[in-house]
Amino acid sequence: MGEESRTVASANWTFMTNHTHVLLSLYRQPDQRLRDVAVAVGITERMVQRVVAELVEANYLMITKQGRCNRYTVNASLQLRHPLEKHHTIGELLDLLSLDPGDDKA
Repeated sequence: MGEESRTVASANWTFMTNHTHVLLSLYRQPDQRLRDVAVAVGITERMVQRVVAELVEANYLMITKQGRCNRYTVNASLQLRHPLEKHHTIGELLDLLSLDPGDDKA
C-alpha cells in the first residue's frame, strides 16, 4: 500500500462509535430532530433511527412524545457495556465529552 492510500485509509476512522456520537448529540440537545443528528454525526437518517432503536432497546435512551416532536432522555446511570469500561456509567462518559474546553473541571 502506498503512502498516500495509507494516509487516506487512516483518516477514515474515529475513536467514538456512531452509537456514542448519536447518544452524545441527543444528550446535548434532547429535542433535536433525527435528521439534524444525522447531519451532525455524518451518517444517514436511517442509520440514526437504527442506532436510536438499539439504544432504546438497551434502555440507554428513552423517548417521550411532546406534541408532534420527540424528546430524548439518556439513562445516565447505566454502566458502559464493554468489560474494560463497565465500572463507569454512560453519564460519566457523556459528561466528560460535554465539557467545555475552557472549563476548569478537566
